[in-house]
Amino acid sequence: MRRTAATPPATPTKPNSRRAEGASSGLKEATPKPARTRGGDKRERILAAAVKVFAKSGFHGTRVSEVAKAAGVADGTIYLYFRSKDELLVSLFEDRVDKLLVHMNAELSNLPDAPAKLRRVIELQLGLLEGERDLAEVITVIIRQSSKLIKEYAAPKFGAYLDAIAQVVVEGQNAGDFRKDVSPHLVARATYGALDSIALLWALGRAEQGALVRSAKQLADVLLRGLLP
Repeated sequence: MRRTAATPPATPTKPNSRRAEGASSGLKEATPKPARTRGGDKRERILAAAVKVFAKSGFHGTRVSEVAKAAGVADGTIYLYFRSKDELLVSLFEDRVDKLLVHMNAELSNLPDAPAKLRRVIELQLGLLEGERDLAEVITVIIRQSSKLIKEYAAPKFGAYLDAIAQVVVEGQNAGDFRKDVSPHLVARATYGALDSIALLWALGRAEQGALVRSAKQLADVLLRGLLP
């Protein structure tokens, strides 16, 4: 009898404290979170699978059912997140632009001047592709196989990316670091075009480790010299 009375207080105490901690910290057991997490994870799985399938088969050679199989989801599940194969490809591009903008917003404000910021933009775009040959091929080669995606270049997210680079140029012009006789948006487009070409050749070549980092430094040197007042 004493043993039975002694056991209950000892055992419940730990589980109860864990539940209290779980409730206060909002762990995965909370009902709303798993739904969002699973949905987000499933979308990420589809995007990751699409990168591999698009890189292997090209845009026109890829079937939605192949992406679904690679992602481990039913064919119909793809259409819960993307209305078409075109939209799936567009989303891959925009997802990359989103990640780039997040990094830029987090890092550029900590840098001392416009030249340092422009150099960091170049390092970020090429650095995020390092070790991701399939992704580099998709966002440089495969997107050119979809006329719809080419038109989507004017989409807000891509426009926001170009605006962010142009704003760095404006800042440099106002501070006297950059020459004022060039259009900031022209510099932004030229920067993106150069980065895109470097990534394309890297993806179609040997995709040598460290090559993008070296290219980023050289491209930044060339662009910054050209912008000197």
